[in-house]
Amino acid sequence: MASNYITKIFVVEDDPILSRAIQFKLEEEANYEVTMFNSGEEFLRNLDLNPDIVTLDYNLPGVNGLEILKKIVTHNKEIAPIVLSAQEDVDVVVQVYKNGAKDYIVKRENAIFELMNSIGNFAKQVNLVKEVEDLKSQIIDRDKYLTFIGESKPVLSVLKLAQKIEKTNIMVLVTGESGTGKEVISKIIHNNSLRKREPYVPVNMAAIPPDLTESELFGHEKGSFTGANSKRIGRFEEAHRGTIFLDEIGEMDLMLQTKMLRVLQESTITRVGSNKEIKLDVRVIAATNKNLGQMVKENKFREDLFFRLQGFLIHLPPLRDRGNDVLILAKHFLKEYCKINRIPEKTFGKEAMQKMMDYDWPGNVRELKGTVERTAIISDAEIITPDDFVFSSFSA
Repeated sequence: MASNYITKIFVVEDDPILSRAIQFKLEEEANYEVTMFNSGEEFLRNLDLNPDIVTLDYNLPGVNGLEILKKIVTHNKEIAPIVLSAQEDVDVVVQVYKNGAKDYIVKRENAIFELMNSIGNFAKQVNLVKEVEDLKSQIIDRDKYLTFIGESKPVLSVLKLAQKIEKTNIMVLVTGESGTGKEVISKIIHNNSLRKREPYVPVNMAAIPPDLTESELFGHEKGSFTGANSKRIGRFEEAHRGTIFLDEIGEMDLMLQTKMLRVLQESTITRVGSNKEIKLDVRVIAATNKNLGQMVKENKFREDLFFRLQGFLIHLPPLRDRGNDVLILAKHFLKEYCKINRIPEKTFGKEAMQKMMDYDWPGNVRELKGTVERTAIISDAEIITPDDFVFSSFSA
């Protein structure tokens, strides 16, 4: 049965006669998308287009085939390189395979026949991988996760993990750089859980003065300290039967970490100024942009609390690893901002989109949103250009 997937094939061959013969045979297959290159330099300039299969002449002028092979493997190990060469020397063949070639074909009478067979076999493997990836993505009910914008593999992997644990009560630790969407994924887990009709209580640990953290989390009795003029329930009690989100958990001091460990183990809290234990039913989702494992080694974070928090670990990828999600997010933020602020609708020009793709986004999604909103204000035209961008203190 014919495949429904297109296999992208790059042919790097400087012999015009052989090149035309290979192209002719490949284009007989409806599901092959063939691009020809007569030099290694031209091919390398287009390597970021990520072909599925590359057929590569070993003896190219300029950059030789072995160097190109190494660059292919370094760039993307999923690409299947097939090397063609007049060399039959065993040492050369071994060297080529060691450097990542999937097949080695000697240029002789039946070389094109062998090449077509080899490409056909790898095309089947590539299509099988694509089919499996499609099935995996279909398993995710994407409609439930519309607030986490993006379609890259790292994002789909995160959502798949979230889907696995959303109906459980397991404790979750979300890690990732600042601005990657840790609270967004926390809300998603809560909103799709059995607790979705109960409170969701976010707490930014970094925003609470250290001397007030215990009272903020666990509450206090009237008169328990100066200024405690009335009883106050803490954030854990507010979250009873629901979910508490402890953002920047790595900012918690060691003394409070000891009390937090007991709360997580016993599911009870004690208000400041009281000896009475209060039993609670709270799901805990914690998040951090710090390396807690390293903090444990430096005696800045309790090891037992570290392991207790890791009931289930979800790591959010930085924006620079999410490919075209940058453009998907940017277009969403631009449309949203123009609509809310009643600005005439604007779009990104090709060069502007390339500028966003080239930038590293150290502040991740949060930085992208702020940059897009500034750009919407700065731009006087309907189409946004690279000159309209003003990045943060980081240079593009």
